[in-house]
Amino acid sequence: MAVALAVFYSLILAPIAVAGTPTPSRPSRLIIELIHRDSVVSPYHDPNENAANRIHRAINISIARFAYLQAKVKSYSSNNIIDYQADVFPSKVFSLFFMNFSIGQPPIPQFTVMDTGSTLLWVQCRPCLGCSQQFGPIFDPSRSSSYADLPCYSEYCWYSPNVKCNFLNQCLYNQTYIRGPSASGVLATEQLIFKTSDEGKIRVQDVVFGCGHDNGKFEDRHLSGVFGLGFSRLSLVSQLGSTFSYCVGNLNDPHYFHNKLVLGHGARIEGDSTPLEVINGRYYITLEAISIGGKMLDIDPDIFTRKTWDNGGVIIDSGSSATWLVKAGYDALLHEVESLLDMWLTRYRFDSWTLCYRGTASCDLIGFPAVTFHFAGGAELVLDVDSLFFQRWPHAFCMAVLPSFVNGENYTSLSLIGMMAQQNYNVAYDIGGKKLAFERVDCELLDD
Repeated sequence: MAVALAVFYSLILAPIAVAGTPTPSRPSRLIIELIHRDSVVSPYHDPNENAANRIHRAINISIARFAYLQAKVKSYSSNNIIDYQADVFPSKVFSLFFMNFSIGQPPIPQFTVMDTGSTLLWVQCRPCLGCSQQFGPIFDPSRSSSYADLPCYSEYCWYSPNVKCNFLNQCLYNQTYIRGPSASGVLATEQLIFKTSDEGKIRVQDVVFGCGHDNGKFEDRHLSGVFGLGFSRLSLVSQLGSTFSYCVGNLNDPHYFHNKLVLGHGARIEGDSTPLEVINGRYYITLEAISIGGKMLDIDPDIFTRKTWDNGGVIIDSGSSATWLVKAGYDALLHEVESLLDMWLTRYRFDSWTLCYRGTASCDLIGFPAVTFHFAGGAELVLDVDSLFFQRWPHAFCMAVLPSFVNGENYTSLSLIGMMAQQNYNVAYDIGGKKLAFERVDCELLDD
């Protein structure tokens, strides 16, 4: 097997070009459309599905996502460090948002997962030992005039996952996943092309990326790779100035077209901010309190604090729709919601860890008070009815905040702020300034 792989990699590219230490051109404002998995413009959209079907899948994605993040965090905190650089193998089953861009000269279109839990940007490349037949052509670096291998002496090489060098002085990476096959290939530089809102194009030169030649085969025929937004020296986020922001509207509206990601120094960093800590590429913030309608819940803020000896803390994430809280925080919120609704509505018993009621959230929850997450430094996330509840079935709705113990007692310390809680906010990551900002805004207003 080792001989076969050596022969394979000797055929990958007898170096067409070799890059030094690249410095990508930095556009002042790079705006990228984010495509929700169930949007009408997504290749996964099924016009025959109803809202309940989409919600059911979103909850399953949230459960899977949180389980993998828990396992990943636990592997570090237990000193049993495995070099997992990403959470799950990319697929439509485990992903919420996708994005388009093109790579190379001539440009080849790509359709990739957007993931704040992954740090490496990589796409499938020819020749390919284990690629799937993606939607559209697989990128062939031998036909691109702007492609260049990164040599082993490049500083970026040593930040790549499970790095090795071959006899051609190519930097080989092996991206492992908590679940699913690994993805491996050559670290290189290339130009990326993004469409602008006015149908123009922005080119970013000399971006470090993974040219994947053995990717374990995707579960579907659309994806071509991963657009990692986690932070490391290797990530595109750090290459473009260590700032980015995203804004998403109603996740349950397949006709909402204004979800967007902004990369680089043009990211909109407005609103109240809270301290941001980056650990192993993931983004941690400090939740201090939760209130409903101005009433502070009786919660010890220490339960949300990340400690060096456990797998706790609060992560803000782009891959889970639901929000997850440690037991004491969840129970306090659960009991207060019950006290407000049990006298008016009938409980719908579905499982032991989900709070559900018979009825329609849009009608039966008119006037329900907002839930506010209070973070260190004074930043707040205000969850209205659409951000706190989802219509699980036509006849019943459930709370979109779930308990962390759902995956077992060994995974109880971690909390996660999901994307439903972030709806109608511009969420800005200023990694150099070590802060995260929340600005409540209609994402459509940011189109220009």
